Amino acid sequence: MTRQINVGNVKIGGGAPISVQSMTNTDTKDAYATLSQIDRLYKAGCDIIRVTVPDTDAAEAMKEICAKSPIPVVADIHFDYKLALASIEAGVSKVRINPGNIGSMDRVKAVAEAAKAKCVPIRIGVNGGSLEKDLGSPTPEKMVESARRHIKMLEDCNFYDMAISLKSSDVKTTVEAYRLASKAFDYPLHVGVTEAGTSYSGIIRSSAGIGALLLDGIGDTLRVSLTADPVEEVKAGIELLKTLDLRGGAKLVSCPTCGRTKIDLIAIASEVQSRLATVNKDITVAVMGCVVNGPGEAKEADIGIAGGKGEAILFKKGEIVKKIPEDKIIEELFGEIDKM
Repeated sequence: MTRQINVGNVKIGGGAPISVQSMTNTDTKDAYATLSQIDRLYKAGCDIIRVTVPDTDAAEAMKEICAKSPIPVVADIHFDYKLALASIEAGVSKVRINPGNIGSMDRVKAVAEAAKAKCVPIRIGVNGGSLEKDLGSPTPEKMVESARRHIKMLEDCNFYDMAISLKSSDVKTTVEAYRLASKAFDYPLHVGVTEAGTSYSGIIRSSAGIGALLLDGIGDTLRVSLTADPVEEVKAGIELLKTLDLRGGAKLVSCPTCGRTKIDLIAIASEVQSRLATVNKDITVAVMGCVVNGPGEAKEADIGIAGGKGEAILFKKGEIVKKIPEDKIIEELFGEIDKM
């Protein structure tokens, strides 16, 4: 088990629930726009939000952002240690840096001391695309070596309140790097596949990498990185955790349809999936295409429907309850869910 850190009111590591993170894509110095996006992410289920701080204007805006954000804010810092110091002073809950790219050890020590004084943890973010030049190509072993160097820099400053990430755009490299890191370090691990792609390809790539690690028991917090609305990252992360029974909430199972399907199952399943996002119950809901196999195949579901010709049957735990006209399926199904 990894050691535990506190990011605001969210615990990471040490057996705490796996948290879901995302990152804003607004202009940080526009505090209103950034906070508006953070609010959308919070409502979608985001636990921790990262915000880039590229300049002094952004650092100044962080004061308002941190004060008004409903979830802990992480400052993303590259190169300029003064921006890290300003972000810590502004009230961030965590700082993401690479100690090796912010200058001399005096600068690293300054950031470590400021973070320690405010109880602000640091995430060391190793990225396969920007390893130290002497390490060369980003193999899993070299990514772990990079992390080891950065960890030592902070430990030499008597700083131990940190999390580690080792991300690559290559899934196999990422998975192996994290597996090696889980054996080498006891710091909590922030898992993800960087530069994963658009919603379609990115979710597939991220699920393959993050899912493999979570099934190995590796990972304390995650981000599904997508070239898309950040809300999609949060939805994907939550759904992945639900799929692996690592987070509660309503889950949908639905059949792939076939020639026996006589209702608009794809539209119905999509509507059910959308509405289940606001259902805070640990239930499995099934949307099946026909009565031939539907109730039996989905007998482990708590509740569901199976389509007929212009109608559907409602079933619970595989047992048929009643018939519903097609135009009433959603209404009747969620009426029963509300009673559960």
